[in-house]
Amino acid sequence: MNATDIATDVPEGFTRHTRTSPITEPWEPIYARKTATAFVLGLRLAKPHTNSRGMVHGGLISTLADNAMGLSCGLQITEPGARLVTISLSVDFLSSASIGQWLEVTTGFVKAGGSICFAQSLVTADGEPCARANATFKIVKPRPA
Repeated sequence: MNATDIATDVPEGFTRHTRTSPITEPWEPIYARKTATAFVLGLRLAKPHTNSRGMVHGGLISTLADNAMGLSCGLQITEPGARLVTISLSVDFLSSASIGQWLEVTTGFVKAGGSICFAQSLVTADGEPCARANATFKIVKPRPA
């Protein structure tokens, strides 16, 4: 698989993820699919996503899960200008993922309160579960002017 294959081998409904950050920049291209209640993130696994054993790195999975869950929580917050800060993140690694597979992070549960938001996600590699994650976010409201 070459770079051209990676760019064109993206499941239907995904477009380039526009919310980039310095931590995810080396992993591009990352793709997103937005639903009414969640952001789904995905990418075609390549060498920069792996550890020394050639399997996807747990740090990549953790970061993308945190990102997908935070963005999904953001869809539930109605306070204009509110931001989210991760309070806790836990990831259970269920199996490995390898170069060439499509990694997808789907947030399936979000519960937003007045100051805290909870989320759960499932990470799959070619449709097979490889991790699950839970996160708690603090809702930081803008300060009054």
